Amino acid sequence: MNSATQAIVERYAEAWNRHDVGAILALHTEDAVFENHTSGGTAVGKAQIRALLDAVFATFPDLRFATRRAYFAENVAVLEWTASATHTEPIARGSRTFPPTGKTLDWNGMDVLPIKGGLIARKDVYADSVSFLRQLGVSLP
Repeated sequence: MNSATQAIVERYAEAWNRHDVGAILALHTEDAVFENHTSGGTAVGKAQIRALLDAVFATFPDLRFATRRAYFAENVAVLEWTASATHTEPIARGSRTFPPTGKTLDWNGMDVLPIKGGLIARKDVYADSVSFLRQLGVSLP
């Protein structure tokens, strides 16, 4: 375990759960890349990442993450998490928009976080989209 990497990632996770966009951005490099491989969203640089974060927190005003497992090395961390949020705002996926249901959604995912100079250089997100979509009422095989 790398305690320096762990400390950075713990501050990062706490900032996410506080919805503290400034604190999240302060832990990213200037040229950081945030890529959600599940939704297809990509943001490069702090201005684009700020816009992405603002949209996420507007869609899920009570979004919270619980870390299930975490792995730390000198320049990378991998987090397995469970997210939960109340579906109070419309969610657009492709050409479909899902109206709010008021239900609490829970889904699992994983972040891969390369670290450069004590800051997060990338955030690669992989989430369980099947579970998420089923909770929105999408019929899947």
